[in-house]
Amino acid sequence: MKLLRYGARGAEKPGLLDKDGKIRDLSQHVPDIGGAVLTPDSLARLAKIDPATLPLVDGNPRYGACVGNIGKFICVGLNYSDHAKETGAEPPKEPILFMKATSAVVGPNDNVMIPKNSVKTDWEVELGVVIGREARYVSEKDALDHVAGYCVINDVSERAFQTERGGQWVKGKSADTFGPTGPWLVTKDEVKDPQNLSMWLDVDEKRYQNGSTKTMIFGVAHLVHYISQFMSLQPGDVISTGTPPGVGLGQKPNPIYLKAGQVMRLGIEGLGEQRQQVIATP
Repeated sequence: MKLLRYGARGAEKPGLLDKDGKIRDLSQHVPDIGGAVLTPDSLARLAKIDPATLPLVDGNPRYGACVGNIGKFICVGLNYSDHAKETGAEPPKEPILFMKATSAVVGPNDNVMIPKNSVKTDWEVELGVVIGREARYVSEKDALDHVAGYCVINDVSERAFQTERGGQWVKGKSADTFGPTGPWLVTKDEVKDPQNLSMWLDVDEKRYQNGSTKTMIFGVAHLVHYISQFMSLQPGDVISTGTPPGVGLGQKPNPIYLKAGQVMRLGIEGLGEQRQQVIATP
C-alpha cells in the first residue's frame, strides 16, 4: 500500500494511492496515518480494503507529510561511504545519531524556507524508515519486523548552524520546513530490498545527487537494532537514514548552497518524488 495524508496543513485527511495513481479517502476507516494506525494488525486490516470502494478524492490536493504527529524524528549522520569521503570525514565506526525537531516536518511539495541569518542551507535526499511496532533492544535479525514502511525525506540542513555554532547538529537541522516527508508511506511488503534503491536530487534541473542505498555503511536493519539499544522506538517514529554524495557542502572546487527562488526535486526508486520551491523567511 501507498498511504498518504492530503489537504490543508493542519487539517490533513488519511488516504491511499490506488493502482491508477489516484487518491482514495480513508477517513471512514482511520483517523490519520500515524501512531497505532501503523501497527501490523492495523495495516493488515487496511490491506483488506478494496480501494475501489473508497471515495475518490477530486482534483489535485496538497500532500501533507505522509506520517502525522511524528513522535521522534531520528537522523543518522555520515551513513554513506561515498558521502563521508566527499566531506573528508572518516567513516563512523558506529552510527552517528541526532534529532530533527518535529516542528520542521512539512509536506513533500511545500516551500522550504531559508532561515534568517543562514549562509549555508543545503539539501540531502534520504530514505525514511517509519516504525510500526514498538522496538526495544531488538536484534538485527528481527529489526525489520518493527518497520511499517518507507518514504522519501529531504533532510534540509544549515551547515554553518550545524558545525560552526557549537554543540550538537540539531540546531542546523531543525528550522521550520527542514523536514519534507512523503509523498506517501510505502508499506514494507512493497519494498523488496531497502538496501538496493536508487535515489537522486536536482536543484534547478541540475542533478547533484545520484546514489543508491547500496552504499549505506549501516543498513536499515542495523539502524533499527542499534537505535533501540538507546531508546524505545514507537509506531509513527521516523528514522532518516543518511544521504549519498552530491550535497552542496561537497561540491568542488567550492561548496554551493541554496538561494531563494531555486527549486529542488528529489526521489527514491518506488517511493515517489518531492518538489520544493526555496523561499526566504518572511
